[in-house]
Amino acid sequence: MSKRKKHGLAECLKYMHMIEEGISIHSIHVKYGINNDRLQVLWDRYQLQGRSGLLKKKNIKPDYALKREIVLDIEENHLTLHAASLKYGASPQCISVWLRQYRMEGLAALNSMKRRGRPPGMGRPRKNSKPLTELERLRKENQELKTENALLKKVRALVEERNARLREIGQEPSKN
Repeated sequence: MSKRKKHGLAECLKYMHMIEEGISIHSIHVKYGINNDRLQVLWDRYQLQGRSGLLKKKNIKPDYALKREIVLDIEENHLTLHAASLKYGASPQCISVWLRQYRMEGLAALNSMKRRGRPPGMGRPRKNSKPLTELERLRKENQELKTENALLKKVRALVEERNARLREIGQEPSKN
């Protein structure tokens, strides 16, 4: 597995000059390992904005209005993801997610924000700060013993089933 190579500003400028000289995007992709689509996006930005189009853009924080505008523009004007990405500055991957949400659930789905991080309720259980009453403690212990008893019954049944199968084929069951 190869590591993903980062292509800095100097490399990207070199690729742009190569395209200007008539070398195809595909041959640059093959020789230098830069993604075809990424190279096409860089080329289009370079043509529109010059050298500054090759610089990494700050991630946009899209709100509902911007997502709605982008999605409706794509739907009404039949823009490609690539063209919408150039026009609005959002990544094609994000735009494709918004389009999928819109097509499956409508415009209201664009308003929902996915919560980041671990969902609540996962992780270690919290220890109670207040001690259990005698009744609660006994109920908890009783439940643990019932669970342990059920597990031991299941193990015994599985061992007996295995021993019966071994007796059927003429082998002696183990003494363990």
